[in-house]
Amino acid sequence: MRIAILGIRGVPANYGGFETCAEQLGTRLVQRGHHVTVYCRSHFIRHPEATYKGMSLIKLPTVPNKYLDTIVHTWVASLHSLVRQYDIVLYFNVGNSPLTWIPRLVGSKTILNVDGLDWKREKWPAWAKRYIQWSEYLAIKLPNLYLTDSQVVQTYYRQRYGHEPPCIAYGSEVDYVPPGDTLARFGLNPQQYILFVGRLVPESYAHHLVDAFKALDTDLKCVLVGDAPYVDRYITWLKAKAQDDPRIIFTGYVFGRGYHELGSNSTIFVETAGAGGTHPALLEAMRFGSCVVVNNTLENLETLGDTGLSYEGSVGAPALKRVLQQLIANPTVMKQYGEKARHRACQVYSWESITDAYEKLMQALLEAH
Repeated sequence: MRIAILGIRGVPANYGGFETCAEQLGTRLVQRGHHVTVYCRSHFIRHPEATYKGMSLIKLPTVPNKYLDTIVHTWVASLHSLVRQYDIVLYFNVGNSPLTWIPRLVGSKTILNVDGLDWKREKWPAWAKRYIQWSEYLAIKLPNLYLTDSQVVQTYYRQRYGHEPPCIAYGSEVDYVPPGDTLARFGLNPQQYILFVGRLVPESYAHHLVDAFKALDTDLKCVLVGDAPYVDRYITWLKAKAQDDPRIIFTGYVFGRGYHELGSNSTIFVETAGAGGTHPALLEAMRFGSCVVVNNTLENLETLGDTGLSYEGSVGAPALKRVLQQLIANPTVMKQYGEKARHRACQVYSWESITDAYEKLMQALLEAH
């Protein structure tokens, strides 16, 4: 099949879950003999070559603005796809649903991964939330097929729109990296720090962890990996909260081997996010064998199963502090949860099985029309 991937920043993955999924999925589809093209934002992807891991890269411009970046690039990429006449055009992000009809003009079949319930994110003003909810409705109308990454989101679409999409989660395969240069650079010792990985945006609720950790009496350190564009005010506020506690470390973006080194050697991983579907960083922490604590959203609880602990997100830092205190006082319990999480990640969240599911979905779509 000739497959195009649209709606993301591009590959190599150096931002979030959509990009990670595109890289992992695209690489495996290429290995299975398919031709995969990924549309990249020229201001974001600095990879100099025209290919990456067998995938063709097409770099196109956009408007680097919080509200226009994604939709403008996806529009340009959708128009470009008309010339190529791909068999399958795979879109990510429900906000792109109004554009998913464009490749269908030349006979391409379109699939949309809607991800989580993006209108719940606090970063969006009221008008943007309404646009996203409108896009949800269009997701069941304009592409040939849409899918979710979470059974919770699948249930939402069934209850709200009377339509149940397929559900394909994200994968969790990661490389174990022993302590090395990255830990040394940030002054860390293995199994002696709590880890957060994600975008530093308001709905990530990273401040839950900062406030909870500051109240803990522990020699552990707290490491927050990530950054985000367009939210300087929140990040400044978050770092100001932590400035009087030298145990709290902000690393900024860390990808590849450095990220895997940090994940491989943490003792507890905390997922504070209050919105979204399946969070790739959570899956990867489970695969690393970290003891995991999550904000008790339905999506997080679905991912974790019974292999970790949760805290009441509506209570916030005080609830998280109580859970972390209990774990720090019981290292044996931490180890047991870590082993259970690794087992679940290996059994349920394999990129190979997820690629199987996407490939079968694409083939069935082509055969049905």
